[in-house]
Amino acid sequence: MLKPRKLVAGLSPYRSPVVSRDGLSLDLNESMAGCSPRVLSRLRSLSAADVSLYPQREIGERLIAHFLGIAPEQVLLTNGIDEALSLLFTTYLGPSDELLFADPTFVMYPMLGEALGAQVVRLQSGEDLALPVADLLARISPRTRVIAIANPNNPTGLAAAREDLLRIAEAAPDAAVLVDEAYFEFCGETLMPDLAHHPNLFVARTFSKAYGLAGLRLGVLIGAAEQISYLRRFSLPFNVNSVVLTCLEEALADQAFVSDHVAQVKQGRERLAQLFDELGLRFWPSQTNFVLVRVGAPAQTFVESMQRCGVLVRDSSANPGCEGCVRITVGTAKQMDGVLQAIREAIAESA
Repeated sequence: MLKPRKLVAGLSPYRSPVVSRDGLSLDLNESMAGCSPRVLSRLRSLSAADVSLYPQREIGERLIAHFLGIAPEQVLLTNGIDEALSLLFTTYLGPSDELLFADPTFVMYPMLGEALGAQVVRLQSGEDLALPVADLLARISPRTRVIAIANPNNPTGLAAAREDLLRIAEAAPDAAVLVDEAYFEFCGETLMPDLAHHPNLFVARTFSKAYGLAGLRLGVLIGAAEQISYLRRFSLPFNVNSVVLTCLEEALADQAFVSDHVAQVKQGRERLAQLFDELGLRFWPSQTNFVLVRVGAPAQTFVESMQRCGVLVRDSSANPGCEGCVRITVGTAKQMDGVLQAIREAIAESA
């Protein structure tokens, strides 16, 4: 009888977090502003040939490289950051190796590590949920092959200091150190300038958040050219679809749209913070397009109350250290008027 590898058979399946679209979707950190009008115009102009031919990923990589001011050999385009993680982990992690990260963080890290048979080393952040830098440094060993850090972090929204991240990279020269900058545009801090001095450092970016292209699936992995060349050896040749590649130039060119969206998100974050202060709720200062707030246990009660008001938010209680917490994506200014009122009603209902 055909059976899968024991490691795969023992994994819990990762199910889509899309539970419903019946309401305002503030549960998945998508852009509520949509994509740039220039991107939409390009989408509408697609021809039959545009979608009938295989995509040329290399053209997109040159565009990204020019935009970032680096060599194309340092850029690998992927089907969202998820594929970038899969390629990086598969390149450097084996059954006798250690994957190191701190909880709470992005759920894909442990899942991929376990699938590869690696030793998954999970450290727990403190009460403030900040990156436990000293603990990470102390836990690095000769077996450490990948260190994964989301910065800013998901689900907390917190950002670690550049100096601390570099200390980690310097302390583990034989490990691939991934800094997942999916929410970079909302934070503005990056380790991109440090790549030249740290050949074990990788930076991941996405077009799903600030650019509003989550449905088109485009991720970027950036690192030393030699290291990126190893990932190219088994990266699928047509992994990035031709539709997003066709729209990429317009997305990069319309930085005014991105800046306006980021400014709107920052205003929405501040409105949420003011409301949580008023209601006496514990929340974490976010550098992303969402805010993590403790609404009390069970958080599902709050989630259901919000859903009755037509707003979908994410129960984050399953994340270590996030008991009784929910994650709320920032909507547009108009949407946030109703969101704030829904939060007031949900808190009053659960009191």
